[in-house]
Amino acid sequence: MPRHERTGNRKPREHLGNQRVPKLGYYFIVTDTKETEQNYMYGLRDSIPKELQGKLVIKVVKTKTKNLVEEAINLASLNPQYGETWIIFDRDQVQDFDEIISQAKAKGIKVGWTNPCIEAWFSAYFFSMPTYQDSVSCCTGFSRTFEQVSGQKYVKSDQQIYDKLNRFGDELSAIELAQRKYDEHRANCKDKPSEMCPCTTVHLLIDEVKSKIKK
Repeated sequence: MPRHERTGNRKPREHLGNQRVPKLGYYFIVTDTKETEQNYMYGLRDSIPKELQGKLVIKVVKTKTKNLVEEAINLASLNPQYGETWIIFDRDQVQDFDEIISQAKAKGIKVGWTNPCIEAWFSAYFFSMPTYQDSVSCCTGFSRTFEQVSGQKYVKSDQQIYDKLNRFGDELSAIELAQRKYDEHRANCKDKPSEMCPCTTVHLLIDEVKSKIKK
């Protein structure tokens, strides 16, 4: 059941403003991509209340993806106030994709990965995650969809990409679709992220952040 349809024992809406306090922890988010992932994460941060934006710190590191876990650990050690560390990256042409994810989990770092590329996750905002086996065709396919829906060209360096995905698409539906895809792969005995295509876990971070500040 969609989250917005759940009622449970919630108090009447008029009481929420005075009694519900956001319980968002501190997140340290590390990526090795200067443009798309960085801009998307900045958009996520800027979408939450201003008084909470300091709890999401996004760092872009100039390193090979295989060194991303080590870099994240080093950066996080300099910022001990951040309780959760995430790395965000795509399969793309990464040779040690599965190993990097396993290494991160073993070190207590959460991973927002996408196979084959972040545009597979973006596509979910428009109610579909088509199967593309490489990042080039995935990006091209999403570009067509984005232009059809928004009337605008998709640019990987677009600093407003998070806002536009939410303006023209549906984030809640994207989260639910991404989770279904993940569960389908697991049900088909595909346990390695490199075998799960299209698939993502970026939605777990988005869902966690948004659910903690939702009023």
